[in-house]
Amino acid sequence: MLKQVSLLVVLALAIACQPKKEIKQEPVQVSGIYPGLAYYNNEGECGIGAVVPWADRLWVISYGPHLPFGSSDKLYEITPKFEQITREESIGGTPANRMIHKESNQLFIGPYAIDSNRNVRVIPWSVMPGRHTGNARHLTYPENKIYYGTMEEGFYEVDVNTLEVNELYKDGNRKEGDNIKHNDTGVNPNNATLPGAHGKGLYSGQGVMVFSNNGEATQEAQRQFDVQAGVLAEWDGKDWEVIRRNQFVEITGPGGIYGNPNPETDPIWATGWDHKSILVGVRNPKTGWDFYRLPKASHSYDGAHGWNTEWPRIRNVGTEKNPDYLMTMHGMFWRFPGDFTAKHSAGIRPRSAYLKVIGDFTRWNNQLVFGCDDSAQKEFLNKRKQKGTIEGPGQSNSNLWFTSTEKPDHIGPATASGSVWLNNDVKAGDNSEPFLFAGWKKRCAWINNNGKSKVKFSFEVDKNGTGDFSKLKSYDVAPGNSEYIEFAENETGEWIRVSVNASTKATVSFNYTASDDRKSNPASMFRGITKSNEQETLGALLYGLGDNRRALGISAVKFTNGNASETGYYELDENLNLERKDDPKTNQFIKEKFAIPENVIQFDNSSVLIIDDTGRRWRLPLGNDSYEKLTNSSQLRICREVATERDLLNCAGTFYELPAENADGFAKIRPITSHDFRIHDYASYRGILVMTGLDSDVKASEHVVVSQDEKAAVWVGAIDDLWEMGKPTGHGGPWKDSEVKANTPSDAYLIGFYDKRSLEISHDKDHAVTFSIEVEPIGHGPWMLYKKVTVKPKETFKYDFPESFQARWIRFSAGEDCVATTWLQYN
Repeated sequence: MLKQVSLLVVLALAIACQPKKEIKQEPVQVSGIYPGLAYYNNEGECGIGAVVPWADRLWVISYGPHLPFGSSDKLYEITPKFEQITREESIGGTPANRMIHKESNQLFIGPYAIDSNRNVRVIPWSVMPGRHTGNARHLTYPENKIYYGTMEEGFYEVDVNTLEVNELYKDGNRKEGDNIKHNDTGVNPNNATLPGAHGKGLYSGQGVMVFSNNGEATQEAQRQFDVQAGVLAEWDGKDWEVIRRNQFVEITGPGGIYGNPNPETDPIWATGWDHKSILVGVRNPKTGWDFYRLPKASHSYDGAHGWNTEWPRIRNVGTEKNPDYLMTMHGMFWRFPGDFTAKHSAGIRPRSAYLKVIGDFTRWNNQLVFGCDDSAQKEFLNKRKQKGTIEGPGQSNSNLWFTSTEKPDHIGPATASGSVWLNNDVKAGDNSEPFLFAGWKKRCAWINNNGKSKVKFSFEVDKNGTGDFSKLKSYDVAPGNSEYIEFAENETGEWIRVSVNASTKATVSFNYTASDDRKSNPASMFRGITKSNEQETLGALLYGLGDNRRALGISAVKFTNGNASETGYYELDENLNLERKDDPKTNQFIKEKFAIPENVIQFDNSSVLIIDDTGRRWRLPLGNDSYEKLTNSSQLRICREVATERDLLNCAGTFYELPAENADGFAKIRPITSHDFRIHDYASYRGILVMTGLDSDVKASEHVVVSQDEKAAVWVGAIDDLWEMGKPTGHGGPWKDSEVKANTPSDAYLIGFYDKRSLEISHDKDHAVTFSIEVEPIGHGPWMLYKKVTVKPKETFKYDFPESFQARWIRFSAGEDCVATTWLQYN
């Protein structure tokens, strides 16, 4: 027995003396965002300009806003185990260029050249200044040289072996050899070579180098979204030619980041937009450029200065054997055909809408990785009274977003709209540019003839994307009149175009509705957020701390029966630990600078009235009755920027995407989700959406973080999780028992993007009254008569809008003075 015990002791000691294997935990992540991978700088903005898999790593560059001579931004490599390595060679700047040069086996990203062994060489800013926006293969020496292009039209050729730089055109940030400092919120620099400003894309092939910019260097462009801006231009090695004066961004081809494999014959693609719709261009080596139009899901990317887009891309996210091209453009993921040409233009399809602001993306380890622009300290021109005096975060930061390869098909509904003509002078016999017709089952169009004579509007379709059009149908429209058109499911084609038989001023808008199969109830991930009718909740004001503290400051309160009591100051760290801190100075700063503003929206008995900074009046649907009291007592955050240069509006139980005022603001608002929560505050932190207003007894979970003392709690996720909170719903209208004047239109009331919509109209007269129903399908276009209805006395007119009906705003007028109600229900 003694021997057995001794043996056991020896064995135990032997085991205890064995070297312990370190058990490394997986890094913390929520909704595909790893807070420990967040990127910070000391600038007014911190976006992610490029993400590229290379040499068994994911390479990432961050950028500041206007820093052509370097900055605090870095070059990073991410290991397969999500370890972030900051490269000591980093020199910062505003880079978004990336190219893999096959012959030398190097990745060029920003001012860096990286070989297959992860050795990094640097081209200093003193040699090649500028905001690097693109690379292209060399027109004459592609094996040994590449091109660099900058946002201010600096163009260089670089020897890939020696990194020797030859300046072809001087960057606009240099004048007579001197560096020019630029105000981040000032007018774009005016460049000498090409019209437009704010360069974006660069690519080569077919004997030319193609360049794009998406802005304009005028004060007018800082305020208005619909002035002339941008350019698409090409260079043959000697001279520049302007192809088109519109706002262009991406330029690429089937070869993508490598350059086209058959540069003489492979197509070159370009994406852009104007105030009417998205533009897609394709270059043929023999016939030149052809252009097409697509609808916009979001207008947050508009703005004639060009700042609101970052870098939209077309990129292969499939495999080498099975390519799959993903396009990002105006808040929509698109499927893009890899063989897209003017004679083979079939296959562009909407996938789903999204809210993140994306600078680049790639496929890595069988996931998609999106480099985002999440939280800018400066917020630039995105100011409005509904936000109050709230400041941006103390330090700019952004992050990567990892998703499945199928995720771009399953985010938000792909409802979208766009115009081929918008108050344009059109000549008899002229065809519009082709507009995408395939990809939606529910489609409609709006025609407005603002001319002086009757005009026939004829629609033709290109059935198969071959460029051959055939007649679909036509409509005669009297002068000053409008026409609503529905397209049946069997009216098919890849592209549709319009022509007129007489010269006129015309608007033709196409409005497409995606099926919205979401339920009204929120997904389980939102469990723990307090319902709007509950009297007790854990709230908090939020602020991303500055001075490299890199935590989220949380000034916590508890609401009980309408009364608020402070519960302390807390901080959320990179591992999503919520810890109490003794920091009264920061707590007081948050309470003062991030207080929820009062009286910035107005509830009445029919709707929420918003008067924007230019004095325009807009009405939004009501939700739960409790929201009026909670809002008026400043217990709910109304408006805040949680993705760079656009806002998230939380109004009466609905979250809306709200473009900046320079992108037309409330006119282009888009409902995302409706809910029944009393959300106290929300903010962006390390790429994560953080919300407060949780149940006082909430327990920690995948999306809920609770402090150790259980007096503070936050919800964490991705901004695009909001789509799963429930489909947009609401009720109300511009009039409820309202005294109205004859032929005086009501305020505009939102009707766009909702699913099932019904209308009731009634009045107080003892005889029939005729009401005009007008819609505005665009947001900045003409009002169009939808229909006139006569309502009998003591009766209520009831109407269900057809499934294909889609417009942005609706308003009403009565044929005579009366007391009227126009009530809309959205389910």
